[in-house]
Order: sequence, then structure tokens, then C-alpha cells
Amino acid sequence: MDSVIDKAFAAALYAGAAASGTSGTGDGDQQAGGAKRRDGRRRRGRASARDGRGPAREALVDDALDTAASLLAAAPSADAEVARRGEEFVRRAWERGWQPADVVRLVRRDLDEDHVRLAAELIRAETRRYAPGQLPARWPAQLAELDALAPWRAPDRFTRATALLTLYRLLLRLPPVEPVGPPPGARTPLDTPPAHDEPRALTRIRALLAKAEATGYPEEAEALTAKAQELMARYSVDEALLAARTHAAGTPAACRVGVDAPYETAKAILLDSVATANRCRAVWNEAFAFTTVVGFEPDLDVVELLYASLLVQGTAAMTRAEADQRAGGRNRTKTFRQAFWMAYAQRVGARLEAAAAPVTHEGGDGALLPVLVARDVSVTDRTERMFPETTTTRVRGVHDGAGWAEGAAAASTANLHARVRLPNKRD
Repeated sequence: MDSVIDKAFAAALYAGAAASGTSGTGDGDQQAGGAKRRDGRRRRGRASARDGRGPAREALVDDALDTAASLLAAAPSADAEVARRGEEFVRRAWERGWQPADVVRLVRRDLDEDHVRLAAELIRAETRRYAPGQLPARWPAQLAELDALAPWRAPDRFTRATALLTLYRLLLRLPPVEPVGPPPGARTPLDTPPAHDEPRALTRIRALLAKAEATGYPEEAEALTAKAQELMARYSVDEALLAARTHAAGTPAACRVGVDAPYETAKAILLDSVATANRCRAVWNEAFAFTTVVGFEPDLDVVELLYASLLVQGTAAMTRAEADQRAGGRNRTKTFRQAFWMAYAQRVGARLEAAAAPVTHEGGDGALLPVLVARDVSVTDRTERMFPETTTTRVRGVHDGAGWAEGAAAASTANLHARVRLPNKRD
């Protein structure tokens, strides 16, 4: 039976990759080198799984895929081994630095929802082999999100085999990426053991941001977001002071945050602004639709929370702005939305920077500033070691004044410049 599988894989995965102008991880290695440091400039079309193919080559690839799928469809006894090899492809992705959310995000972008559900099945099956303590700290939450994806029921064996081989071909071409933690089953200094319970401060922040996202009143959203930002700053400062006073060992960690189309450039700028305001560094990999954020764990937590909330609030504000424009007889287009998001990102960034500045200079005993300076140095050093080469280029300008004005106005309602009162030092 292995001979049938080997023939099918040789036709669809290896010969097919050669016909499409890619082999192994060669094409992906070039993409992985495209990590971009986000400081507000960058715009380029996203990569596609079919880039570089002409019609003749694409026909060869499709013929090879059909032949391979026919072989597998005619051999039901090979199903278990086909699934086992798929799990092996997933395991190789972990070894190359990928995480479950990264794989699902890329499959969703380059293939379709049926392949996403197949990928979720493979990931769930592969990760069952690990005890809970063998999974990296951020993996349980990523795996929990897969529970919402029901298994895919293909209409026939040929269709399922075709979908599996298409997914395997994508997995096989995943290149190595900079790891943000160890693969499952390993323990290294990169990993940070997860807390058993979420800190009370983060629970309160999450609740405030949820209320800000749900309300239809801009003034209430402004007050809730400002309060959440105040709590975020206090939480981060408390953690830094506690580590300094107890001489607790700590090194910067890293996480990945998805930056999805459309308007991914503006979203990457927004995430960079949130990261910078919270003493983290962000590096955007446009080819694979994620940003790597480097910082201390408490700061990474608040970056993820605030960025997600600002996306929700920005989307709601854009929807209202478009409705107002249509009511006035003006039909809004993609240029309006692009300008909206660029202005929103720029304005939020300016407000976050203003909110962060007083925090770094407060503290009557003078202990706070040195602590934060030392942490900034550590974060910068870790980022430069992870990404020794980054590039910065300009993004295309925006051309819709109304969209820019609406985006700036929406960012202004998310009042993030509340002055933070630091807690008194307690011995």
C-alpha cells in the first residue's frame, strides 16, 4: 500500500511542485526573508500559492493532482497512512517555527474553508499525542479556537483526496520562520510556563474593552477605552516594579499576531503603534500575514488585547461613517476605507505615544525609569537577534480626504491619553 501512496505523493507533491516552479521550501525561504519592521511604511501585493505559474504549468500541476487523487480514492486501505503522513507534515511545520494559528491563517488565505477544516483536523490529531504540560504556553488557546471548526465531510473520496493533497502541498512548502517558542514536547528558555489563572487586572481590562466594543455611544466607548488603557499601564508598571524589587529573572518573550487583509498595511501600522506604546517591538511578515511582537509577557498580553479591541472599534466606526456618507448621497469606495484605516492607525499611534510618555517619567523614588530603560534594552536586543535584517519602505499615499477625516475622528473618540497615577511603593 505504501507504493500507492508514494506514487500519489510523488505525482502531486513533488513532481507537481517542480512543475509549478517550486520545490521543497525553496520558494518559501525567499518569502520568509521578507519580514518587515513596521514603522508606518510598506505596501505590496500579497503572495499567492499560484504565483509564477503560466497556464501550461498550471495544467500540468492540475493533471498531476488529479492522477494522485484518483490513486488514493481507489485505495481505501491507505487512508490511515495518508492521515499519518499528513500529521507528519504538520509536525515538520512545528519544527520549522510555525504554530497552529499561523498554519490555519495561511490555509484560510491561500486555499478555502474546506481546507481550513481539514487542517484543523490534522492539527487536532497531531497535538493529541502531547500531554498538556508539553504544549507551549500559548498553544492551548490557539487549539481551543479550532473547536469551532467542524470536521469536513467530502461528497466523495476523490474530492477528499484532492483537498488533502492540495493542503499537503502547501504544508510541504512552508519554510522555516523565526521561532517564538519551542515546538510541542520540548522545553527551552524560549518558553514561558502559562499561568494557571488569568491575572485579575487582565480580566478587568478585557471586560472594559468588551463594553467599549459593544456600546453604540462614542462618549461611553471613549471613557471605557481610556479606563482600560489606564489599567493596562498600571498592570505593566506593577509587573516591572515587582520583578525589579524581587530580583526575579526574566527575559523578553515573543508572540505572533495575525494581520489579515484587507487593508493589512494600515493594520500592521496600528499594531506597531500599540506595541511601541507598550514597550514592545513589532516586525511584520507580509508574505505570511502575521506580525511578531517581542516584549515581556505582561506587555505582550496587553498588546494583544488592545489591538484586537481597536480593530473591532475601528471596523464599527468605519461602518457608521460609510452609512453616513451614503445617506449624504456619496458612494464610498475602497479608497475611502483605505484612507480611513491609515488615518485611524496614525491617529491612534499618536495618542498612544502621548499616553505612554508620562508613565516612563513618573515615580518619586526614581526607580521606575531605570527599570523601563533596562527592559527596553532587553527587548531591542532580543528583537535584533531574532531579526538581524529588516527593511523599511514607503507605503502608497491615500487619496480620499473624507476617508482620512473620518478615520482620524474615529481614532480621536478612542481617547487613550489618560494620565496614569502610579501606585505608591509598598514594602
